[in-house]
Amino acid sequence: MAEPIDVSDATFDAEVLQASVPVLVDFWAPWCGPCRMATPIVHEVAEKYEGKAKAAKVNVDECPQVSSKYRIRSIPSLLIFKGGEVVDQAIGVQSAAQLAQMLDAQL
Repeated sequence: MAEPIDVSDATFDAEVLQASVPVLVDFWAPWCGPCRMATPIVHEVAEKYEGKAKAAKVNVDECPQVSSKYRIRSIPSLLIFKGGEVVDQAIGVQSAAQLAQMLDAQL
């Protein structure tokens, strides 16, 4: 079963920017109610796209550099990276179908 990987300021480049597949990155925080609602949806998408894309989680409280670099002001923020660039993004809780549509456009 595929699980989203936890990414930090130190591992973001290797895990996300240098990934050979599109990456869904969930910027979240443990105190954020909507973020907790989004967690099972991100897990579902990670499982569905195993081998085709990957999912990562960035705790904004623990990763200020990455959060600042991508101007994360609202959470949850969901960004799709491909080839080291942001190619799509959404703010707030998204359905699994919405996230799948975002990822499908990058495959």
